[in-house]
Amino acid sequence: MSNNKTVFEMIIDRDIEADIIYEDENFIAFLDAFPVVKGHTLVVPKKRIENIFDLDDETANDYLKIVRDVATAVRDAFKPAGLNVVQNNGEFAGQSVFHIHFHILPRYNDEHDGFGYKWVDTEFSKEERQTLAAEIKSKLNA
Repeated sequence: MSNNKTVFEMIIDRDIEADIIYEDENFIAFLDAFPVVKGHTLVVPKKRIENIFDLDDETANDYLKIVRDVATAVRDAFKPAGLNVVQNNGEFAGQSVFHIHFHILPRYNDEHDGFGYKWVDTEFSKEERQTLAAEIKSKLNA
Protein backbone atom coordinates (compact mmCIF):
# COMPACT_ATOMS: atom_id res chain seq x y z
CA MET A 1 0.00 0.00 0.00
CA SER A 2 1.18 3.48 -0.85
CA ASN A 3 1.74 6.07 1.88
CA ASN A 4 -0.20 8.61 -0.20
CA LYS A 5 -3.74 9.29 0.96
CA THR A 6 -6.57 7.91 -1.11
CA VAL A 7 -9.37 10.29 -2.06
CA PHE A 8 -11.46 8.55 0.61
CA GLU A 9 -8.87 9.27 3.29
CA MET A 10 -8.88 12.91 2.15
CA ILE A 11 -12.67 12.95 2.63
CA ILE A 12 -12.37 11.28 6.05
CA ASP A 13 -9.72 13.84 7.08
CA ARG A 14 -11.84 16.69 5.62
CA ASP A 15 -9.08 17.64 3.19
CA ILE A 16 -11.73 17.67 0.47
CA GLU A 17 -15.46 18.22 0.69
CA ALA A 18 -18.07 15.51 0.37
CA ASP A 19 -21.79 15.22 0.96
CA ILE A 20 -21.56 12.98 4.02
CA ILE A 21 -24.74 11.12 4.87
CA TYR A 22 -23.49 8.80 7.63
CA GLU A 23 -20.46 8.70 9.88
CA ASP A 24 -19.37 6.87 13.00
CA GLU A 25 -15.96 6.08 14.47
CA ASN A 26 -15.23 3.35 11.89
CA PHE A 27 -17.23 4.09 8.73
CA ILE A 28 -18.35 6.94 6.53
CA ALA A 29 -20.93 7.14 3.73
CA PHE A 30 -21.20 9.96 1.22
CA LEU A 31 -22.64 10.75 -2.17
CA ASP A 32 -20.37 9.77 -5.06
CA ALA A 33 -18.70 12.84 -6.61
CA PHE A 34 -19.29 11.34 -10.07
CA PRO A 35 -22.68 9.65 -9.65
CA VAL A 36 -24.06 7.20 -12.16
CA VAL A 37 -27.60 7.68 -10.84
CA LYS A 38 -29.44 9.95 -8.40
CA GLY A 39 -28.56 8.82 -4.88
CA HIS A 40 -25.33 6.97 -5.83
CA THR A 41 -23.68 6.57 -2.43
CA LEU A 42 -20.36 5.11 -1.28
CA VAL A 43 -19.82 3.36 2.05
CA VAL A 44 -16.18 3.30 3.18
CA PRO A 45 -14.33 2.09 6.28
CA LYS A 46 -12.18 4.81 7.84
CA LYS A 47 -9.36 2.31 8.27
CA ARG A 48 -7.47 1.94 5.00
CA ILE A 49 -8.17 -1.53 3.65
CA GLU A 50 -7.41 -2.17 -0.01
CA ASN A 51 -10.02 -4.79 -0.92
CA ILE A 52 -12.41 -7.46 0.33
CA PHE A 53 -9.58 -9.97 0.75
CA ASP A 54 -7.94 -7.78 3.39
CA LEU A 55 -11.05 -7.39 5.59
CA ASP A 56 -10.87 -8.92 9.05
CA ASP A 57 -13.99 -10.71 10.32
CA GLU A 58 -15.08 -8.05 12.81
CA THR A 59 -14.77 -5.21 10.29
CA ALA A 60 -16.56 -7.28 7.64
CA ASN A 61 -19.49 -7.95 9.97
CA ASP A 62 -19.79 -4.32 11.06
CA TYR A 63 -19.32 -3.09 7.48
CA LEU A 64 -22.16 -5.16 6.04
CA LYS A 65 -24.55 -3.83 8.69
CA ILE A 66 -23.68 -0.24 7.75
CA VAL A 67 -24.00 -1.02 4.03
CA ARG A 68 -27.44 -2.53 4.70
CA ASP A 69 -28.55 0.46 6.76
CA VAL A 70 -27.36 3.00 4.18
CA ALA A 71 -28.89 0.99 1.32
CA THR A 72 -32.20 0.94 3.22
CA ALA A 73 -32.05 4.72 3.71
CA VAL A 74 -31.29 5.27 0.02
CA ARG A 75 -34.18 2.99 -0.94
CA ASP A 76 -36.56 4.76 1.42
CA ALA A 77 -35.42 8.23 0.29
CA PHE A 78 -35.72 7.71 -3.45
CA LYS A 79 -38.16 4.79 -3.90
CA PRO A 80 -36.19 3.28 -6.80
CA ALA A 81 -37.47 0.35 -8.87
CA GLY A 82 -34.49 -1.65 -7.54
CA LEU A 83 -31.06 -1.18 -6.01
CA ASN A 84 -27.59 -2.60 -6.70
CA VAL A 85 -24.86 -2.92 -4.10
CA VAL A 86 -21.53 -3.21 -5.93
CA GLN A 87 -18.00 -3.73 -4.65
CA ASN A 88 -15.03 -4.07 -7.05
CA ASN A 89 -11.69 -5.75 -6.34
CA GLY A 90 -8.69 -4.98 -8.53
CA GLU A 91 -8.25 -2.65 -11.46
CA PHE A 92 -9.54 -5.16 -14.02
CA ALA A 93 -12.77 -5.48 -12.02
CA GLY A 94 -13.27 -1.70 -12.07
CA GLN A 95 -11.67 -0.71 -8.77
CA SER A 96 -10.25 2.79 -9.26
CA VAL A 97 -9.67 3.77 -5.63
CA PHE A 98 -7.69 1.13 -3.78
CA HIS A 99 -9.52 1.60 -0.50
CA ILE A 100 -12.45 -0.79 -0.19
CA HIS A 101 -15.85 0.74 -0.82
CA PHE A 102 -19.36 -0.37 -1.60
CA HIS A 103 -21.45 1.49 -4.16
CA ILE A 104 -25.15 1.85 -3.35
CA LEU A 105 -26.86 2.36 -6.72
CA PRO A 106 -30.60 2.99 -6.77
CA ARG A 107 -32.06 1.79 -10.07
CA TYR A 108 -34.73 3.75 -11.86
CA ASN A 109 -37.06 2.58 -14.57
CA ASP A 110 -36.57 5.73 -16.67
CA GLU A 111 -34.04 7.79 -18.60
CA HIS A 112 -32.23 8.83 -15.39
CA ASP A 113 -30.81 5.34 -14.83
CA GLY A 114 -27.31 5.58 -16.28
CA PHE A 115 -25.88 2.47 -14.66
CA GLY A 116 -26.86 -0.07 -17.31
CA TYR A 117 -25.63 -3.08 -15.33
CA LYS A 118 -26.97 -6.30 -16.83
CA TRP A 119 -26.00 -9.93 -16.32
CA VAL A 120 -25.02 -11.95 -19.37
CA ASP A 121 -25.81 -15.61 -18.76
CA THR A 122 -23.18 -18.21 -19.58
CA GLU A 123 -24.10 -21.86 -19.85
CA PHE A 124 -22.03 -24.66 -18.35
CA SER A 125 -22.73 -28.37 -18.49
CA LYS A 126 -23.66 -30.24 -15.33
CA GLU A 127 -20.17 -31.75 -15.25
CA GLU A 128 -18.53 -28.36 -15.69
CA ARG A 129 -20.63 -26.89 -12.86
CA GLN A 130 -19.70 -29.82 -10.60
CA THR A 131 -16.01 -29.32 -11.38
CA LEU A 132 -16.25 -25.58 -10.73
CA ALA A 133 -18.08 -26.17 -7.45
CA ALA A 134 -15.48 -28.71 -6.35
CA GLU A 135 -12.63 -26.30 -7.11
CA ILE A 136 -14.23 -23.57 -5.01
CA LYS A 137 -15.11 -25.95 -2.17
CA SER A 138 -11.51 -27.21 -2.02
CA LYS A 139 -10.28 -23.65 -1.50
CA LEU A 140 -13.03 -22.80 0.99
CA ASN A 141 -12.00 -25.70 3.22
CA ALA A 142 -8.26 -25.05 2.84
